[in-house]
Amino acid sequence: MADRILIVDDEVMLTGLLADHLQNSGYETDTANDAKTALRLLKNEPHLILLDINMPGMDGLELCKTIRDAVACPIVFLTARITEQDKLNGFLTGGDDYITKPFSLPEITARIAAHLRREERSKNSPKLMAARELLINLSNRSVVYRGEEILFSKKEFDLLQFLAANAGQVFDRERLYEAVWGLDAEGDSSVIKEHIRKIRQKLHNATGEAYIDTVWGVGYRWNK
Repeated sequence: MADRILIVDDEVMLTGLLADHLQNSGYETDTANDAKTALRLLKNEPHLILLDINMPGMDGLELCKTIRDAVACPIVFLTARITEQDKLNGFLTGGDDYITKPFSLPEITARIAAHLRREERSKNSPKLMAARELLINLSNRSVVYRGEEILFSKKEFDLLQFLAANAGQVFDRERLYEAVWGLDAEGDSSVIKEHIRKIRQKLHNATGEAYIDTVWGVGYRWNK
């Protein structure tokens, strides 16, 4: 079955152009020109969402924040505005990547394919990891401690999973960013610091233990 792409942009001509191109590339598509329609189309379970930031009413950042905990698929922002703060805001609301307007159709097709490949590799990884009494279930993307689930955002879970799978190894922020956001992402590794802080706080609040060490001047390490 073909992967389904949800295209959300208030420019009707752009959503039509992208839908035609992606259908010709073998994808199924849904299009929405506002957040309300996009929310309704989530029932079709898209494999990836292309999301314009600058929409009237509920903008792309607010929509991403609204759906992120309920939607596991990659969310790729489309924007003509791309300051460092814009990128940081987007990643903190749960976005996975940015594509800057104007863009070429081959570029957007390659970005989509790269994200979908990463999602497929993630599905084929080991299904359960244990770290002391912490159980990390990769099948349903949950973290449980003594029977109680600890809730993480998509990117927080991805970072936790990567560090736990490579326990004892030290990774700098750039390497962690590449591992979770991808080599082709147009972002800033400074977002890693805030994500690590949130992961640590949630783990400590639930377990009273420190699972992630800071190796000063180098990076972060999952404590064996």
